[in-house]
Amino acid sequence: MQRVRDSLVRAGSAAEVVELEGTARTARDAAASLGCPLGAIVKSLAFQCGDEIVMALVAGDRKCLPEELRAALGRTGDVTIADVDRVQAATGFTIGGVAPLGHLTTIAMAIDDSLRRFDTIYAAAGHPHCVFATTVDELVAITGARVAVGISA
Repeated sequence: MQRVRDSLVRAGSAAEVVELEGTARTARDAAASLGCPLGAIVKSLAFQCGDEIVMALVAGDRKCLPEELRAALGRTGDVTIADVDRVQAATGFTIGGVAPLGHLTTIAMAIDDSLRRFDTIYAAAGHPHCVFATTVDELVAITGARVAVGISA
């Protein structure tokens, strides 16, 4: 959580990490805890593309299309869901709290354009009970991710 807070401050974001009474381990849980639409939750999904970990930041009501993610990031090779150990080694976070920033390594990312349906979106903050509110434009600015059309369905 502290790495996320520090990353937000370094990026010049005014976003604050909020601890929820309920869990934010899944997008459905986070939406219920926040009382917001499921689609306003940002799922940070890690994939392995060759030897590289890449990430899709996808709306909570959508599924990532791995082949479209690969194309959006300009990568080659098979795309598979990254295993728990690789996710933790690359991000420093455990599944259920993987934040889109504050990672231990540099990770190429694409942001699901469908998140633009919402003025405010909520992303995990490094712990299964913590999130931060942001916008798509701010998330692009603080993560360096590419906005991609068609990486989700």
